[in-house]
Amino acid sequence: MTIYVDHTHLGRHVTGLERITLELFSRKALAPLDVVPVTAHGTRQMVMRQTFGLALRLAAPSSVLLCPGFPPSPLLRPFASRVLPYIHDIFLLSRPADLNLRARLYMAAPFRLALRSYPRFLANSCDTRQKLAAHCRPDAAITLYRPPVRNVFGLNAAGRAERQGHGLRLVALGTVEPRKNFIAAARIVRALRAQGLADATLDIVGRQGWGDDWQALDRCPGVTLHGYQPEDRVRELLDAADIFICTSHEEGLGLPLLEAQYGGLPIVAPDAAIFREVLDASGIFVDPADPAAAAARIAGLLSDHEWRSRYVALDTQNLRRWNALASADRDTVIGLIASLARSEAPVSLQHGGGHVVEH
Repeated sequence: MTIYVDHTHLGRHVTGLERITLELFSRKALAPLDVVPVTAHGTRQMVMRQTFGLALRLAAPSSVLLCPGFPPSPLLRPFASRVLPYIHDIFLLSRPADLNLRARLYMAAPFRLALRSYPRFLANSCDTRQKLAAHCRPDAAITLYRPPVRNVFGLNAAGRAERQGHGLRLVALGTVEPRKNFIAAARIVRALRAQGLADATLDIVGRQGWGDDWQALDRCPGVTLHGYQPEDRVRELLDAADIFICTSHEEGLGLPLLEAQYGGLPIVAPDAAIFREVLDASGIFVDPADPAAAAARIAGLLSDHEWRSRYVALDTQNLRRWNALASADRDTVIGLIASLARSEAPVSLQHGGGHVVEH
């Protein structure tokens, strides 16, 4: 059988969606399986191939399709038994107010349809798998496929433990749009300043997305909007920072949090299940809706003279833990895809919540 992989969304913006596709669904990542990427040039060709081209390829019975990016087109529904979608998060359903018009029209409805009708999925985290199970058909199989975390920015934690500095420099990564909730991070910086850390600043690295958040952040004292930056500049900003902060309303994973740990940065994140899953004991968990309490929590860790060295060690341990989980997931997923290509039913490894859940 031919194993197709939908790469039509690549080559536009390098966001988490594209990075995960390259990390988990390239020819190299899926070796020794022989996969055929389906690509596109420009938005119009992407839409045409996602809507019609992928369905035409599956018209041949000896084919399987992996969908790591956009939700499967409704025209793929007749071939659902040979389509394996990868689910990054469920915010298309859970946070409709945070979607722009294009996402509502082109992505949300097909996503809802796919969840109700497809027999199996891949998920990027235990939290995503649990949330996904509430929307799937009762017998849907959901297999974990957590991405390994590489040092993509070339960070180096050496010397961070001994670093001395004045003020407090926070950094955040991501597209500036409502779901990322950078407004909350700016309010935490304002609270830090009010609590005696008058030089606290926030660097936000990421392109301008939809909504009015960019304009609001541009007026916030201590906040610098850097826009999209090449890897070398991102590395400079991460190296110069003291703390990495995330205040997203919702994430399916939050890959940049793990990537920043290669630099030994303490990671501040919302006290929610996905962030506890990703960061484990290395996280500093706060309520983004309570900036004063979040600021007090951050200021409190600075009272420990060994805080830098402590988080360098915790980051190292957490990256080792996460990558071991990802390695085990890959072996399971390669076997699952191979079984689909052989037209064999995948073997169920465990059950949970009324759903067949694999690994």
